[in-house]
Amino acid sequence: MLEQSVGRFTTSEVCRSHCEEGPGKNLSFSVEIKWWLLVRMTLYFGSEFAAPFFTVRLQLLKK
Repeated sequence: MLEQSVGRFTTSEVCRSHCEEGPGKNLSFSVEIKWWLLVRMTLYFGSEFAAPFFTVRLQLLKK
């Protein structure tokens, strides 16, 4: 009994949602402009990768 009511609730909530459907529509950023996405991802991942190297360099220069 409980499982049926939970199943009906989740199904009805999905039907009532007014979100756009399709690939990339549920992301918080746009994937329509491919070069801008490439630039943003390169800056984000590049800075995260380079941060430890810059930190070590600064510590070595500190002496």
